[in-house]
Amino acid sequence: MPILNRAAELQGEVTEWRRHIHAHPELLYAVENTAAFVAEKLRAFGVDEVVTGIGRTGVVGLIRGKGEGRTIGLRADMDALPLTEITGKPYASETPGKMHACGHDGHTAMLLGAAKYLAENRNFNGNIAVIFQPAEEGGAGGDAMVKDGMMERFEIAEVYGMHNMPGLPVGHFAIRKGAIMAATDEFTVSIKGVGGHAAMPHMTIDPIAIGAQIVSNLQLIASRSANPLKSVVVSVTKFNAGNAHNVIPNDASFAGTVRTLDPEMRDLAEQRFKQIVTGIATSHSAEVEIEFHRNYPVTFNHADETDHAIAVAEEIAGSGNVIPDIDPMMGGEDFSYMLLSRPGAFIFVGNGDSAGLHNPAYDFNDEAIAHGISYWVRLAEQRLNA
Repeated sequence: MPILNRAAELQGEVTEWRRHIHAHPELLYAVENTAAFVAEKLRAFGVDEVVTGIGRTGVVGLIRGKGEGRTIGLRADMDALPLTEITGKPYASETPGKMHACGHDGHTAMLLGAAKYLAENRNFNGNIAVIFQPAEEGGAGGDAMVKDGMMERFEIAEVYGMHNMPGLPVGHFAIRKGAIMAATDEFTVSIKGVGGHAAMPHMTIDPIAIGAQIVSNLQLIASRSANPLKSVVVSVTKFNAGNAHNVIPNDASFAGTVRTLDPEMRDLAEQRFKQIVTGIATSHSAEVEIEFHRNYPVTFNHADETDHAIAVAEEIAGSGNVIPDIDPMMGGEDFSYMLLSRPGAFIFVGNGDSAGLHNPAYDFNDEAIAHGISYWVRLAEQRLNA
């Protein structure tokens, strides 16, 4: 079947909600106005229970069906990014330095649309928890909601997430079993050498030369330490040292990220990283400090739940418009914490030919709204009527 008729009818109203959220972006956990907007809508829809303040500023709405049964969770993220929007749209961000450049406005609006439909019809047994999460963009809001007892409080048995994908046509979906997005670890390395005159390098311990060797050798993690069939990315994105042409500085520092797709490779990458950094620094008589922070874990789709998601997406979009085995992506996603807590699946919905995510020219494509609502509704109804 194509998109639901009621989802198409809701398109205009949900677009208005999306553009309101877009014009008023908020960052990380400071999404009080967005959360209040969401809670107000849920109460207006007649959602049975609306709970705020989960994971600091998250919102959960519980919709009870026509009969007894288990509970599944549907999740959207609410926060924006610290970017200045350049779209020129009439509903562009009204807050300088903040914009919805990842489509979380669209995610929130689509799940609100689905909540309205499900509260109207209740064509399912059991309960649906609609989850609106803060702080996906680096704040681990998904982890905060899990640690706040959300899964236990609402007795959530399965959990599902959705994200828009620029470049994938509107009305199309993409997913895969297993790892779909990477673990995102971060590092900062500080090298302490002995500075001096640039014309007398033999009297120094040059932290820049040492740092350059380390940066180069870190690439051997992927090319020589890792199984060629496994994915690992080590990217140094900052290098700071010195402020004069004729002075070798005392100190240098660099920072970056490590991305992996399975726990074993994550452990190996961290181990080899520390060995390379320490080994090279020590061989040149330099002191070194390493800060290695494990950030979001791998986003791992569970097999059975992914099969259910594929079946629903094919019902909405047609089998030819669903990619069931898309290549994993090395970006990170904190829905991963929810998938560690409960079985579920994370799917991409097409955003069409738009600017890329985290780009100041990006805008969520409102034509995707009815497709997203239809997916959420049919997924909920099928999982709770099985």
